[in-house]
Amino acid sequence: MSPSSAPSRHLTAERVLLALFLAVVGTMCAVSPYFRIAQNLLETMRYLVEPGIVALAMTMVIITGGIDLSVGSIVGLSAVFLGMAWKSWGLPVGAAVGVAIVAGALCGLVNGAMVVAFRIPPLIVTLATMAVFRGLATGLSHGTPVSGFPDSLKPLGQGYYAIGGGLRLPAQTLILVALAAFAWVFLSRTRHGRCIYAIGLNETAARYAALPVDRVKIAVYTLSGCLAGLASSVLVSRVATAKPDAGLGFELDVIAACVVGGVSISGGRGTIPGALLGLGIVGSLRRGLELTPSVRGPDIGIIIGLALVLAVFAHQVLAPALANTLSRRRTLRHAREEAS
Repeated sequence: MSPSSAPSRHLTAERVLLALFLAVVGTMCAVSPYFRIAQNLLETMRYLVEPGIVALAMTMVIITGGIDLSVGSIVGLSAVFLGMAWKSWGLPVGAAVGVAIVAGALCGLVNGAMVVAFRIPPLIVTLATMAVFRGLATGLSHGTPVSGFPDSLKPLGQGYYAIGGGLRLPAQTLILVALAAFAWVFLSRTRHGRCIYAIGLNETAARYAALPVDRVKIAVYTLSGCLAGLASSVLVSRVATAKPDAGLGFELDVIAACVVGGVSISGGRGTIPGALLGLGIVGSLRRGLELTPSVRGPDIGIIIGLALVLAVFAHQVLAPALANTLSRRRTLRHAREEAS
């Protein structure tokens, strides 16, 4: 049975993740007077949008049993193409955003084609392309950032919506919400989504079942690159600069969020809501610690690392144990009802 057909198991796991997320937010509100400010909580969401967009596709890649270490470099290369298309090629900024997204998709297509055509492990392929894409970004830009973008780019990463009480919701949050809703429906409610799970559970069986394994793999890597290109556009809009080191370290945050969110690194299991909750746990913890005066920079990495270990333990050990306990209780209750 695929994870998508086991709602009770996912429900239990995601409840544990939700409890962990609320515990992290509550703890950060207690230790940091700045974090508990309502507008700051909304601003925290703003910084989670770019890695969140990338995490949606990374979830699908990992479910197939793959990995994409090049997403951070794709973000940087796509940002460079956005800057070049606007400044050097004279394209309107909207068209330049399209160039960035297409550039990211092509990078993802290269990854997928190499994984499928040469049967090279995705870890090796994307580790190599991570260096290649970052090198291309630096070489094409000569290490020079591009800034001075027109105001028409600002709504993508700097816009806000007033929601009352003096609070403002970052506009890019709606982009993540819309994409997450689409990804959730696609992965859990469509034939192609079930195919992704089937490949991760047993690729050989999926091939014997005549599923389009190679096409699906190429598609998920292409989607990963495409969403990395979109994330780069949001990032460039937010910081008002296109630079080759954009997205540096994204791959670590995104993969950590997915794994904490219950996406099995061996493939075949994971959900979009789980990945987003994992992202919220990691992002809220990092943001809260950064706003805590008594916590030094080096200590943040240690605390986050320990928290990630605990979160993975809770999801991989605590959640299945809780699910089994609930299942046994239901079985005993049904047995008593039948006996009576």
